[in-house]
Amino acid sequence: MIKKGTKLYSIIKNKCPQCNQGDFFINSNPYKINGNLKIHDNCPKCELKYMIEPSFFYGAMYVSYGLTVAMAVAIFIICQLLSLDLVSTVISIIVVLILSLPNLVRISRLIYINMFVSYEKKFEN
Repeated sequence: MIKKGTKLYSIIKNKCPQCNQGDFFINSNPYKINGNLKIHDNCPKCELKYMIEPSFFYGAMYVSYGLTVAMAVAIFIICQLLSLDLVSTVISIIVVLILSLPNLVRISRLIYINMFVSYEKKFEN
């Protein structure tokens, strides 16, 4: 469905943005509390250094913020279409954002590195 070699493939499959083969995160389960955000130093397949510069992933906070606001607005609109009161709407937003937090943080890191690293066809099999 999603073609290998696209940024969307790298983000959804948690793969290296350069080769789309190596795993980005050490642990594939985002809800495992210990080691949720640990990434490999280099890609296991193409040796791309993930930490491009010191504190590189601080910029992913801005991506995470944007994703969180977009989700909160979407949940708010859905709750308003369902005619929920304001308290129920706020509780719904808080619950959904807390449950999706591990995934949002991981996805924001993948989106951020995909802004700077492009896929290279020389790594195709």
